[in-house]
Amino acid sequence: MDDAQLLRYSRHILLNELGDEGQTQLLNSHALVLGAGGLGSAAAMYLAASGVGTITLVDHDTVDLTNLQRQIAHTTERIGQPKVDSARTAMLALNPGCHVNTVALRADAALLDTLVHQANVVLDCSDNFQTRQVLNAACVKHSVPLVSGAVIRLDGQLTTYDVRDAHSPCYACVFPADEAPEEVSCATMGVLAPLVGVIGSLQAAEAIKLLAGLGTSLAGRLQMMDGRDLSWTEMRLQRQPDCPVCKSRGQA
Repeated sequence: MDDAQLLRYSRHILLNELGDEGQTQLLNSHALVLGAGGLGSAAAMYLAASGVGTITLVDHDTVDLTNLQRQIAHTTERIGQPKVDSARTAMLALNPGCHVNTVALRADAALLDTLVHQANVVLDCSDNFQTRQVLNAACVKHSVPLVSGAVIRLDGQLTTYDVRDAHSPCYACVFPADEAPEEVSCATMGVLAPLVGVIGSLQAAEAIKLLAGLGTSLAGRLQMMDGRDLSWTEMRLQRQPDCPVCKSRGQA
């Protein structure tokens, strides 16, 4: 690190659990963020601020006025722009030293297979069940940890799926592909803006921990937040031996 980086990241370097070695690991890491909406805005901004060297953003959508209640990487002036470009502008304004790749495409299996293979950690900030399943399959195939977040109304969820651990479940173990829930969205159900920021920020924190080898990951534990009283509940998750996705582990 040069002098400017030592100063910029000094509060990280002061942490005994992170230090200059951990910060160097972050600078040499690549995070993939799927979704540049509410969760992705908070997650991407903190990844950039924290010095994750390369961040790839994937989102096919454009900025809309209704997004600005919760998607803090975007501004009124950037309404109509691709979300990935708007978020990149915000991230580089905060930290011009990070490298931000943008992919303004709808994610499909072929695209995600390529992008996940290049990443050290993946953050699922998407908002639909099918995309989450496809992303999970790519993460299992390439043994890349997946930090998953979700928020609707006043409820949030956060966990990590890390198939590098033989006992850790994947997303399909917990939410089987053939048991798709009824799709809900912020457009029809609403969402409390700060809760999206809370979960997205925690996704960034979890990703940074994984990249730097810091602390204990959330693998095998689902954290659920109730925004009505700001309480947290933890549920233990188990790998399902008959999960069709898990059977493909190690076959990248």
